[in-house]
Order: sequence, then C-alpha cells, then structure tokens
Amino acid sequence: MRRLAFVLIAFLGTSAVAAETSGVEDDPLFVDGTTTSLDAYLWIKRPIVIFADNPNDPRFQQQIALLEKSPEQLALRDVVVLMDSDPTANSVLREKLRPRGFVMMLISKDGTVYLRKPTPWDVREITRSIDKLPLRQQEERDRRAAPIR
Repeated sequence: MRRLAFVLIAFLGTSAVAAETSGVEDDPLFVDGTTTSLDAYLWIKRPIVIFADNPNDPRFQQQIALLEKSPEQLALRDVVVLMDSDPTANSVLREKLRPRGFVMMLISKDGTVYLRKPTPWDVREITRSIDKLPLRQQEERDRRAAPIR
C-alpha cells in the first residue's frame, strides 16, 4: 500500500501529499521532484533523484520499493529522494540533469552529480557510495569527536 502511495505522489505531483505519506511532515524523505530544485538542498541534504518517463515504469517502482525498505539508513546520511516521473512537467530538475528514461542519480551536498545509474540500486549500494564521499567521512569524524552528553 505504501508503494502505491509513493507512486501516486510522483504521478500527482503534490509535495503536501508526499510529506503526509512519508510520516514526517517537516522533513519528508520522499519529495515531488517536479516542484523543487537542487538549490533547496545545497549543503543540507544529499538528493537521490529518480527520473522515469512514466510512474508505471517497473524500474521506477522497483527503485522506490528498494528505498522504502531502509528509510532510516537514508535519513542517517541526510538523504532526500526527489521523484520525477512526468517529462511533460518540464521541471527544473529535468532541465538541469537531462535524464533519458529511467535514471537514479546521487547528488552530493555540494551539488555535484556523484552517481548516474540506469538501473535500480538498493539502499546498501547507495549508502556504501555515500560513505565514500569526503564530506560524509568528515561528518563521521566530527560525530565521533563530539563530546558525549
């Protein structure tokens, strides 16, 4: 049922529904990518952008399902998932990233495209890639050095 809800979010294009179905209204994990830009997340979040030409694309649905399995691992790494399955919307994300069909992209906090994959990836593969990023390694060093309260 949750999988259907996230596919509907991408199809309907309403960020309010996205916040409501993710369970965290002030900081949703899944966000409608047709109404946002990467600038909103610069230095704050690591966007995973998922593009498809149709919300019924099996790869799009599989990618969403894979990400839904471990949302806590994504949240731990400051990830936000931006979904765009409507090429007719001419979103800012589509203009900037120029996808062709299905693609999953990992964007670093500084706005650099780190990964561009034409097939779905599971959370384990994504988090391993994130953990190799220099900024993520610095965040972990800072967290370990922080005094325990």
